[in-house]
Amino acid sequence: MRALGTVALALATFMNVLDTSIANVSIPAMSGDLGVSSDQGTWVITSFGVANAISLPLTGWLTQRYGQVRLFTASVLLFVIASILCALAPSLGLLIVFRVIQGAVAGPMIPLSQTLLLASYPKEKAGSALAIWAMTTLVAPVVGPVLGGWITDNYSWPWIFYINVPVGLGAAAVTWMIYRKRESPIVRLPIDGVGLALLVVWVGALQIMLDQGKDLDWFASTQIVLLAIAAVVGFTLFVVWELTERYPVVDLRLFARRNFLVSTVTVSLAYGTFFGSVVLLPLWLQEYMGYTATDAGMVLAPVGLLAILLTPVVGRTVDKVDPRLFVTGAFATFGLVMYMRSRFATSADFTTLAIPTLVQGAAMAMFFLPLITLALSGLPPERIASASGLFNFARLLAGSFGTSIATTFWDRRATLHHAQLVEHITRFDAQAQQALSLLQANGMSVAQSLAVVDRLVTQQAFMLSANDMFHASALLFLALIGVAWLARPAARTQGARSAAIAAE
Repeated sequence: MRALGTVALALATFMNVLDTSIANVSIPAMSGDLGVSSDQGTWVITSFGVANAISLPLTGWLTQRYGQVRLFTASVLLFVIASILCALAPSLGLLIVFRVIQGAVAGPMIPLSQTLLLASYPKEKAGSALAIWAMTTLVAPVVGPVLGGWITDNYSWPWIFYINVPVGLGAAAVTWMIYRKRESPIVRLPIDGVGLALLVVWVGALQIMLDQGKDLDWFASTQIVLLAIAAVVGFTLFVVWELTERYPVVDLRLFARRNFLVSTVTVSLAYGTFFGSVVLLPLWLQEYMGYTATDAGMVLAPVGLLAILLTPVVGRTVDKVDPRLFVTGAFATFGLVMYMRSRFATSADFTTLAIPTLVQGAAMAMFFLPLITLALSGLPPERIASASGLFNFARLLAGSFGTSIATTFWDRRATLHHAQLVEHITRFDAQAQQALSLLQANGMSVAQSLAVVDRLVTQQAFMLSANDMFHASALLFLALIGVAWLARPAARTQGARSAAIAAE
């Protein structure tokens, strides 16, 4: 029964994480069917992200008020209902409303799946339980675009939501059947209305700013400036209020614990860097290397091989080995992967592109599990849901930052490289004149030959910009090794001890 419960929780988590990325490649198809522009269609992604980011840190408070099993099961069922409504939406406005609902109910699912897993296993198997959970969390963002592209190409975009129905119903039924007798104590805490309102304001403003910033040219836009002000002021008031409120809606006092603080900061910076590359690589392949969405997904697919093979090994040994050693290995491997990608050229074949992705799987196996083990070390059971929710909130928010920074950096560095490359295309440059003469000898006009050269220069500029981004990511991962060692695990079984406490 424990194995069945683990599978159900993992599938629910996989479904949740998958939905954060599966819709991305379907935006053009959605926009066309609903009669809106692609820019308007991106609100399908933004609305889910905003609602999800707001509800994640509320997990601890909601768990105390309703119980972890009841809350998790309800969240999964509501997620299924919202998915059906998204698939049936006749207009963009209604689709956005249903995506907001879907994102809001999805928030508690990830941290509560962690909590229920930890409560199900004895301390010596807690690492293995979290390893199974970590595989679904890390592989799903990679699978999402591939699956979304394949479904959209071969069926229609509503099916990216319909596939949640059997998975969600099965996961909810199994979870309730197995865990309903292990419900956590319910405490009728007063509602922190001010804290909740401030959370909605600053997280909503920040998430919209990050999603729309690149399209609006960041702080050249009045809208982005106002959103930034709202986010900063709202966040400041939120922190002050939550630290002085008797019953805060988010337990910020968790950051007073050294290991939780260091682990959360480390995973945020690392995940932001990792997720930026996850977004950038398929964009580059599709826009400038001639890959289809499915082909680009195949380049990313090998990441799951080593991740699936090695994650259980890490899970079995994480309570016997200093987790900082695993994190060091993960970041060193990530650094190597990013360095390999920084050497890409436009002539790179599929094997050249896929090898770093295969190696990256080893880093992913050692990345998340040791950090969540450190973050939850020594916590009493009543605080694990809050800690897990806050930890994952910081991680996902960092992913939004990573996406915005990566795409903006990529565009601006490409503009710089384009300007530098075209400096050599003059009537005095022999190679440039030879290339133009060859194109014109094949029947092209002067304007056509210049357009071809410009496309080649643009392709090279974006390749060089991607190389810059990957090189910077490699250096950041190496620097993060030092940050991880600021944690001070008191014993080798810290993460397992939290699991043992939760299981009692």
